[in-house]
Amino acid sequence: MKSFFQVAAAGLALGLMASLAVSAAQGSETKGKYYFKKTCKPCHVEGKAGGLVTPLSKTQAQWKAYLQAGKHNKGKEALSALLSEQQLLDVQTFLVAHASDSPQPETCGG
Repeated sequence: MKSFFQVAAAGLALGLMASLAVSAAQGSETKGKYYFKKTCKPCHVEGKAGGLVTPLSKTQAQWKAYLQAGKHNKGKEALSALLSEQQLLDVQTFLVAHASDSPQPETCGG
């Protein structure tokens, strides 16, 4: 029969593993902003071919749907050709956190 401490330790370990799995599924806002500025902004400013795009360009749901679809340039290319899966998760985290309907809307600066 297991002692109380063995059961508690096992429960704590499972809880820690679950929280790590959840945090692993989330991206980094800071990294997402960096990747967005580095990869997306060169073409997505006023006067460039991609037109002006900032986190404010879409709502949270629209950003999630756009990134889930995984298409870029009006469906002509895959987003995965531009950014890795983790980088896309980071960019999504940034864009959703600062979308037009978010608690902290942001333009992304220059």
